[in-house]
Amino acid sequence: MKKILLAMVMVASTLALAGCGPEVGSEAWCADLKEKPKGDWSANEAAEYAKSCLFK
Repeated sequence: MKKILLAMVMVASTLALAGCGPEVGSEAWCADLKEKPKGDWSANEAAEYAKSCLFK
């Protein structure tokens, strides 16, 4: 029973944290990513940044 409760708490906390950042492609997201070191960007972030922030 404890394992099920722990799993439910972990899923709920993961979902809550996932919604904290700005929407991908928004001006706030572009600004946040611009501040992030480029070496820490994922390939998806780099592609979306180019598409949404550079080539509007």
